[in-house]
Amino acid sequence: MMIGQKEKEIIMKFSETQKLVLASFFLALAFVLPFLTANNPELGKLLLPMHIPALLCGFFCGYKYGIVVGLVAPITRSLFFTMPPLYPTAIAMSFELATFGAVTGILYALIVKKYLNVYISLISAMILGRIVYGVISLFLLSLEGKPYTLEAFLVGSFVEALPGIALQIVLIPAVVFAIENLYHPKKVDEVNI
Repeated sequence: MMIGQKEKEIIMKFSETQKLVLASFFLALAFVLPFLTANNPELGKLLLPMHIPALLCGFFCGYKYGIVVGLVAPITRSLFFTMPPLYPTAIAMSFELATFGAVTGILYALIVKKYLNVYISLISAMILGRIVYGVISLFLLSLEGKPYTLEAFLVGSFVEALPGIALQIVLIPAVVFAIENLYHPKKVDEVNI
């Protein structure tokens, strides 16, 4: 059975509609998850709750929606709830989370669908996003004449964030695999590693 142009447009619009709804869900999740840390900045730096929706959005909605959710979430959350602080944290985070959404969306779409693809996309996004965060933080703090050392970057982005990084590496692939298996179930012998 051939699908006509009109049916293709409906299917594509429905697909885009699904992506828009999912992106809205991930944006809402980025607003809500930090409440699990009671808006405590120290606990938020440990668990990184806003990172999870941005990363997932890239996987499920693609890079375009991942960028938008990543850019919008920290700044609007800062304006509504004053956490994270707008300057420089929320601004730097918006570039970091946009990078997360972009890299996961691009790599997940480009790399052959294998088991390791999720991990390659996730870890690449996490590293590149943190580098972007460091560069933007350096720029913003230098505008005020404040120092931002390599040590401060490494401690803040990696050492203090280890629990959140571990949580992301465990949780995000589990969610991606669960959703993939829900919509595209495979037999055990068909799984590529």
